[in-house]
Amino acid sequence: MQPTVQTLLQSRDLALALLTPAVELPADALAATVTWVHSSDLADPTPFLDAGHVLLTTGTQFDGGAHGGDPDGGDPDGGEPDGGEPDAAFADAYVRRLRETGIAALGFGTEVIRAGTPEPLIRACAEQGLPLFEVPYRTPFIAIARLVADLLAEEAHARQSWALSAQRAISLAALRPDGLTATLSELSRRIGAWVGLIDASGTLDREAPDGGLDQPALGEVVGEARSMLRRGQRASRTLVAGESVGSPQRFTLQTLGSGGALRGVLALGDSAELDQAGREVVTSVIALAGLALEQHRDLDRARGHLRTGLLSSILAGDVSLAERVAAEMWGPLPEPPLRIAVTDAPAQYVDRLTEVLELRVEERGGRLFYGRDDDTVVVVLEDADVAIADELAAEFEVPVGVSDAVEVDGIALAHEQARRALERAREAGAGVVAFDEISRQGVLAFLARTDARAVALATLAPIADHDAAQGTALLMTTRTWLEHGGQYDATAKALGVHRHTVRSRIALAERLLGRDLSGFHARADLWAALLAVD
Repeated sequence: MQPTVQTLLQSRDLALALLTPAVELPADALAATVTWVHSSDLADPTPFLDAGHVLLTTGTQFDGGAHGGDPDGGDPDGGEPDGGEPDAAFADAYVRRLRETGIAALGFGTEVIRAGTPEPLIRACAEQGLPLFEVPYRTPFIAIARLVADLLAEEAHARQSWALSAQRAISLAALRPDGLTATLSELSRRIGAWVGLIDASGTLDREAPDGGLDQPALGEVVGEARSMLRRGQRASRTLVAGESVGSPQRFTLQTLGSGGALRGVLALGDSAELDQAGREVVTSVIALAGLALEQHRDLDRARGHLRTGLLSSILAGDVSLAERVAAEMWGPLPEPPLRIAVTDAPAQYVDRLTEVLELRVEERGGRLFYGRDDDTVVVVLEDADVAIADELAAEFEVPVGVSDAVEVDGIALAHEQARRALERAREAGAGVVAFDEISRQGVLAFLARTDARAVALATLAPIADHDAAQGTALLMTTRTWLEHGGQYDATAKALGVHRHTVRSRIALAERLLGRDLSGFHARADLWAALLAVD
């Protein structure tokens, strides 16, 4: 057991007497843990003290001016008042310094320098809530120090024995069929706290005990774990969750895996067992969990190579081979109608991205298939699962292209559609673009992309320059006129001008462009130019 102030007071061999009434002390004062015992008669011993220490003194600093004055502004002469008692201001300042240092208690040895404990010191300790006990002449200070040292040694031995026992149990748990789950359950039982594993995709993979953490604390823990995973660096965090509902809980989060290839985050609820010995046990669990996840990673890489080969077979039209292998490995392939989603696979995200997809495969019993294709990841999914594309784009901030829904014999075409949609999505940097969005705009919209922009700007420059120089609206009028099929009345109504004004502006635009816009080809070319600069 850890020694406390109460432990010392209850020792019959020491025969210590508490001088500050227990009812006047803070509620937990006597239960404070004692970390060491130090003796000093210095007027200011605090440079040699730490929180949790017990200070023992024979009172030389209180006898006849030996303290040399109050360092904090007491009696400058350091003398005693009439009656042989030490200066009260010095006693108050002395105790205040001890309290600020955080010592557990003060012991006064009598009959060495003075008979009895000075009353001003007793009053100062009572007023400031510092336990003060009297040490009889027959009790040497070393006896108090020896008792504390023995109890600390016993506690350290007990904690080491606990740690060895816990590590042995956890190692045996790791050998069970589902070793990782058994390991986390054993850790939770040993430290008496909730334990959760958030996988590389930012999802709570397993916890012990099941359902042991309620919202909103669970959501806050998972949210912080996701932030750590996005940063991609090994880290440890302390989080206080649940404050919004008035039940704050403290959690420790530790990443698993190496920097740049994080495998997940281990989250631990607050526990009194998380001292040095407890942290050693947790460290062993982190190592075991990291090893288990690395083994899964190696297996995932082998599966990834297999997936890449099967994907090539699917895109080439040989679905039968992929069906047979996939049925053995993951389950049946997705049922038509199918869609193809293609996304970029940046190096910093590729492992996490494939792990997210692997989890989605497991959730659907195989009815989702994916594989690497050069620098992209291709996903074959059922039409109802198209929301996965939005999930990938949001989670990893990558562009995603999605094809139209097709039957099995249209997979090659769907792949080409998804690639074209991905090109469009890349222009925006991130997000999902479906091929049907492109097809609704027509062939001209598809052709008039970034490569045509320079030509389009040059084509439109004469009327754009005229607008800039003269303050006219030729470009807007021309666009509106083309949108209304070259009808002057409809254009005039849309612009709120007279139809003759529209005719005059279009005629001027024709002269500036050097083109006759009465023909279809000229109008189509001009419309493509307008699309290209949008």
